[in-house]
This record gives sequence, C-alpha cells and structure tokens, in this order.
Amino acid sequence: MSEARTPAQIEADIVRRRDQLAVTLDEIGVRLHPRTIVGDAKAKAKSAVDETAGRAFVAVNRKVTDVRAQFVDADGAPRMERLVPVAVVAVAVVGLLVFSTRRRGR
Repeated sequence: MSEARTPAQIEADIVRRRDQLAVTLDEIGVRLHPRTIVGDAKAKAKSAVDETAGRAFVAVNRKVTDVRAQFVDADGAPRMERLVPVAVVAVAVVGLLVFSTRRRGR
C-alpha cells in the first residue's frame, strides 16, 4: 500500500497544479488572441508569397539563361548567325507597325 499523504502535501500538489493550469490557460489565451491569429495568418501568407516568388525567380532565371545561351556562345561572344535573323525580323516588325500607324493617321 502507498503511504498516506499529509494535508500539506495535498495542498502543495493543489497549488502546483493550479499554477500549471494558470500557465496553460495563459498560453491558450495568447494563441487565441486575435492579434496572434492575424499575425500567424500574415506570416503564413508572406511565407507562401516568398516561396512562390522564389520559384518564379528560379524559373525566369533558368529561361533567361536558356535564351541567352541561344545567342551567346560559351566564351560570351555573340552568335551572329542567330542574332542577325532576329534583328532583321525585329526591324521588319517595327517598320510594319510604323507604316500601319502612319497609314491610319491619314
């Protein structure tokens, strides 16, 4: 059989449990406070945006690197055989836009 506890031991246990309960209730109060809930929601949203922006940056950077590789060789010199046709097409498109704009203005 276990030893009988004294009234002082029982009272000390009650005080200890009351203190533990008070701490637990304080923690629950902080977690359920509207500012805490809003702060947590903001932090989650910011984290999601940061993660999405990071992924987008990596994807765009990869595409830019791929496109750059099409027009520049490994040494960094321009690939004229690819740049010249693109430049000719760009000049033709700009010329057509200018021509059509001037034609509509008359």
